Amino acid sequence: MSGVSTTTAQDMAKVTVATGFWTKARKVGLGLLVAGVLAAIIFGSLATEQSARFTLSEDSGGAALEIGGTLGAILFGIIAAAAGAALLAGLDQRWFLWALGVGIVGLVLSFLCWQISDAPPGQNFMPMVNMVRGTFLLALPLIFGALAGVLCERSGVVNVAIEGQLLMGAFAGALIGTMSGSVWIGLIAAALGGAFISLLLAVFSIRYLVDQVVVGVVLNLFAIGLTGFLYERLMQTNQQEYNQPPHFGTWEIPLLSDIPVIGPALFRGNIFLYLALILVVVLQVALFRTRWGLRTRSVGEHPTAADTLGIRVLGLRYRNVLLAGMVAGIGGASYTLLLYSFTKNMIGGKGFIALAALIFGRWSPTGALLAALFFGFADQLGAYLGAINSIIPSQFLAMLPYLATILAVAGLVGRVRAPAADGKPYIKG
Repeated sequence: MSGVSTTTAQDMAKVTVATGFWTKARKVGLGLLVAGVLAAIIFGSLATEQSARFTLSEDSGGAALEIGGTLGAILFGIIAAAAGAALLAGLDQRWFLWALGVGIVGLVLSFLCWQISDAPPGQNFMPMVNMVRGTFLLALPLIFGALAGVLCERSGVVNVAIEGQLLMGAFAGALIGTMSGSVWIGLIAAALGGAFISLLLAVFSIRYLVDQVVVGVVLNLFAIGLTGFLYERLMQTNQQEYNQPPHFGTWEIPLLSDIPVIGPALFRGNIFLYLALILVVVLQVALFRTRWGLRTRSVGEHPTAADTLGIRVLGLRYRNVLLAGMVAGIGGASYTLLLYSFTKNMIGGKGFIALAALIFGRWSPTGALLAALFFGFADQLGAYLGAINSIIPSQFLAMLPYLATILAVAGLVGRVRAPAADGKPYIKG
């Protein structure tokens, strides 16, 4: 046993020498340690003795988790610093993501204890049900868009056209849904609208080998121009006939909807929420546990080798890109068949945020879901702080997910690598 331990220690020493002391985990740990200490000092000094209440309902009534503002800001800052210190001390790599998660949550809670305790009397609470519900609602188009990106880029096709797919889906859902008077027909039309943009992407990038980033940008502009023109010619002149789509209602799941916080937020939801969660599970299993998933990943990593094994590389790419367009089109319909009527360029850049979520989520369905929820939470937090008249401009909070994405792409939170053949055209020999 001692011989084994000695060998292991020697191996670890060799790894340390080869990689240097400042591994990525230790760099992240140092950052968390410094941020946690600063949070405890700054947020702790700015917070008041008024309690910060996290209510388990939709208002200030009912059960709540309560802590003094100053105490909470200092305590959660220390927790974040402790997580950073553990990483800096060389915590096992298996626990890296857990320590990182604890550190980030600690920083967020330290910040919230300051903000909530500093709110005017009667507003020193955060309704957790509304926060969770708002996070998922704002993340819905991002989840669908990021899943569309996963389908394309795992197949070797860069999908910069997510914005156009979402927009065309929103437009088709509103137009056809209004004309037919059926939300279900509108939903099908939205899927076909997104698939139309994807078909153009597939033809130009796969058949004619046009640069995939360039064609994606052009298709976004095409979707903005086409939907804007038709909006002005049809919808704006006759809103009642062309732009009054029916909306899906709320679907409540018995028993599950009674679970505190999560129940009212998730299980009194809409069809788009349930579809998004189901799609994440289905695509995660399909990509990593089925023959289709193996073939898709092989086409995205090494199409020449896949071709020699009899896989129809181009055909599989066509099918997956079209499927991605349908998924994104349904995401676009979450605007017009759930809450709003159609307006010009109503997606407002969400497709590019979905692309960032795809990268931040490391090209996996579950990662894309978590990244999209991170973006959605930042948006919802900005809205909440605006409601309590925070001194922090919401624009600064909106920057945080993008900063995290930059750090992820730079490799500071682990290796982030796109599929090897992503964006590279394949010419069958």
